[in-house]
Amino acid sequence: MAGNVVNLNRFRKKKLREAKAKQAEINRIRHGRTQAEKDRERLERERAVRAIDGKRFEPAAGEATAASSDAAPTEEPTPKSQDE
Repeated sequence: MAGNVVNLNRFRKKKLREAKAKQAEINRIRHGRTQAEKDRERLERERAVRAIDGKRFEPAAGEATAASSDAAPTEEPTPKSQDE
């Protein structure tokens, strides 16, 4: 009558870990990228940033930019009420 005693919690946790490991392997295959793909994307991103920075307009030191002249608010006259 003496059979193998099985700890049900240990069995349940082991089964759960194996299921998670299997799902992780499936996800790595489905969503993973190779190192070459990651490197290619990084190089493309860096190339795009350099291209944009190379086309950026830098005004001369003495020139005022449109943004700086628009920064100073102008006062507008307040409308008079009809009572006055």
